Amino acid sequence: MGALRDTLRLLHVARTLARHDALIPREYKDAMPASLKLLRAVLGFGPTKDKGLPPGKRLARALESLGPAHIKLGQVLATRPDLVGDDIALALTQLQDRLPPFPTAEARAQVEAEFGKPIASLYARFGEPVAAASIAQVHDCDKVEDLGDETPRRVAVKVLRPGIEKEFARDLSAMALAARVAERASKEARRLRPVAVVEAIAVSVALELDLRMEGAAASELAERTKGDKDFRVPAVDWDRTSGRVLTTEWVKGATVRDVEALRAAGHDPGRIAQIVLDCFLKQALRDGFFHADMHPGNLFVDDEGRLVAVDFGIMGRLDIEMRRFMAETLAGFLARDYRRVAQVHYDVGFVPPHHPIATFAQALRAIGEPIFGKKAAEVSMARLLQQLFDTTRRFDMQAQPQLVLMQKTMVVVEGVARGLDPDFDIWEASRPVVERWMIEQMGPEARLREVGDGVSALGRLARDLPQLLRNAESISDMLADGGLRLHPDTTREIAEAQIARTRHVRIALWITAASALGVLAVLVF
Repeated sequence: MGALRDTLRLLHVARTLARHDALIPREYKDAMPASLKLLRAVLGFGPTKDKGLPPGKRLARALESLGPAHIKLGQVLATRPDLVGDDIALALTQLQDRLPPFPTAEARAQVEAEFGKPIASLYARFGEPVAAASIAQVHDCDKVEDLGDETPRRVAVKVLRPGIEKEFARDLSAMALAARVAERASKEARRLRPVAVVEAIAVSVALELDLRMEGAAASELAERTKGDKDFRVPAVDWDRTSGRVLTTEWVKGATVRDVEALRAAGHDPGRIAQIVLDCFLKQALRDGFFHADMHPGNLFVDDEGRLVAVDFGIMGRLDIEMRRFMAETLAGFLARDYRRVAQVHYDVGFVPPHHPIATFAQALRAIGEPIFGKKAAEVSMARLLQQLFDTTRRFDMQAQPQLVLMQKTMVVVEGVARGLDPDFDIWEASRPVVERWMIEQMGPEARLREVGDGVSALGRLARDLPQLLRNAESISDMLADGGLRLHPDTTREIAEAQIARTRHVRIALWITAASALGVLAVLVF
């Protein structure tokens, strides 16, 4: 029944796309085989919508009409120009994740059901919705004053849409079926990894549908950035937060989309543009944990000139290897060192070794050189990254799930910065953050930290070696009650095997320790 349900859902999706002329767009009709022309005619019968719009806009409209899960799919496809093409990807970045609000009475009922108490005991005022997206909506409220509660009384209350979990489960199941079929049928589809894309959407959605996870994300980001004087995260009211309700402090300030309001409040839009970029790069490179939905509606500037972010449903994480890859890639382009950028790709195994590194470096030069010498307004870091990943496709580089949100967020951040200051030089603005991170991670102090970690690990290994023998001997005692007892020689062999398996680790640590002494001697003497 599940496969049949998914198939019927996919047919509905195909029919909707066809009615918007987005399944097999008319622009490609002349190149279509007869079978596709027939399919287009069958699925697209009846009046076609959005005839006057370009293909990307028609696709965006179709996805909006299909509901929340497909809006999320469109947002992911916006980061995949290699899959849908540059023009369509650009159109999908404008996909509207805004829907009409559901009745306030339903929101109040959900809050009462979640906490098992009358809403008047939680909120002195529960206002009308001020924003409504595909998953939830936000209400302007005042909470009931609690003894000892020093957090602001005015709060933002986010409530999930009724039935949203079932709607997502239905559409994600159908998407998964389509992805599996595509990977079986097409080599190109296997390279693009649609199953992994759908799985990434499913994980992201699962997190977004539990508002406690959003609260935890806000709390973690606040903790990681507490030393950043130009950035702030609203406090979470955990006593009024659950799986379907999130309560945070209300943000007072001007939205970054209103440049005139920023100026009227005494803020310099160019400085705010710099802060937006700095905050994103610090979070992505320094912390490996970043706000991945930094569109203008989620960013405010408070009276003290700090950037305040809201809506933590979509967060990105980059492990240390990916952070070094991105930092070295950006630093290489900044230095016009294309061989270095190429080497980074080979070092992490993104480009197979059968491709000559000199040829790959030449392809990277073709991307980087055209941007130098141009005016700031003509240079796009997001565009460069887009071209970079498009070029790597020709060198058999697979799509990297960890970098998908990084790409998307960079596009959005660059758009926000340029909206604040059309002449904003994103390359020069990013240089200090990237270079500082490179020095901290790869300079002499970082190497000494790594050496210290290695020596500590060596010490722990030496400390634990006697325990290896005792662990093996204890196996004999544990099994004795079952009638099986290990011979003492077997016990010793098990211990020796454990020691042998860690020999390569010990050798590496010894080499690290020796190198540490050499580095230390150079620095001291």
